Amino acid sequence: MPEPYEKGPYEKGPYENPREAIAPTGAGGAMDLAMSEAETLDKRETEPTGEEGTPPGPGGRPRSLWTDAWHQLRRNPVFLVSSLLIAFLVLIAIWPQVLTDADPLRCDLAKSQEGSEPGHPFGYDTQGCDVYARTVHGARASITVGIAATLGAALLGSLLGGLAGFFGGWGDALLSRTADVFFGIPVVLGGLVFLSVVTSTTVWPVVGFIVLLGWPQIARIARGSVITAAQHDYVQAARSLGAGSGRLLLRHVAPNAVAPVIVVATIALGTYIALEATLSFLGVGLRPPTVSWGIDISNAAPQIRNAPHMLLWPAGALSLTVLAFIMLGDAVRDALDPKLR
Repeated sequence: MPEPYEKGPYEKGPYENPREAIAPTGAGGAMDLAMSEAETLDKRETEPTGEEGTPPGPGGRPRSLWTDAWHQLRRNPVFLVSSLLIAFLVLIAIWPQVLTDADPLRCDLAKSQEGSEPGHPFGYDTQGCDVYARTVHGARASITVGIAATLGAALLGSLLGGLAGFFGGWGDALLSRTADVFFGIPVVLGGLVFLSVVTSTTVWPVVGFIVLLGWPQIARIARGSVITAAQHDYVQAARSLGAGSGRLLLRHVAPNAVAPVIVVATIALGTYIALEATLSFLGVGLRPPTVSWGIDISNAAPQIRNAPHMLLWPAGALSLTVLAFIMLGDAVRDALDPKLR
């Protein structure tokens, strides 16, 4: 039987002295470290960290991109302010009765262009309608157009752009040339031509037009993001293990390519609301009896000297809404883009 191993005279067990640790140096000697420093070195080697050196998530696991982004968004005052403002706008768009019980279509010509009075803080417009009630109820049309157009453009653009970027070939070339054609169409001129022949008074023709001209931008962003994600090593490893195209696209590529699409879509939502107001101002967007900020601004523009309150409130509500969505998009972009951290 082999004899049991005995420690030599110059050998020492690890951390025999609990108050100090021995760490070898490059010169072959040794230096004494305080226990706190030894624990710090050991912690750096054993404890995982999140992305970009952030603290680990629950269970000691590294945080994902979305968890890290949410952690940053919660500490961003721009995100908090814009989210609260958007939540308030969505609330009054769904339930305008929270702020007013007045009928926005009930008018009294005897009060035409009169100023504020008790119960009617924003005064009256040319037709004698309550400006406060119309400003509150106008949020529904603008928010509906913005959200519906953004969802339609994001879904259509992501689907076409993602497929073209993943498979390439003639489909990619066809999508690129088709997108170039739509990019060459002036938005306002296209709206004047397309919507001038529509007689519907609902929001859906405007939503359809915005989706028609908005999907190429989303498609181009989605295409580039998918091409970048498909070149990563984990995608190539999954492909070499026999994963099919559908599994690669849905499980590995799409989750890592959706962040730029979300950022662009969030910022575009505010742009679409402004576009709806512009088309309504020109008389080809939403039409009466629909209550819209663009319609109210169009009616108030000729009377800006005599009754500036008619223009101030709907224009202010429109500007605040667009600003809130753009601020939200900027905050989401800062959180999801690692280069900006």
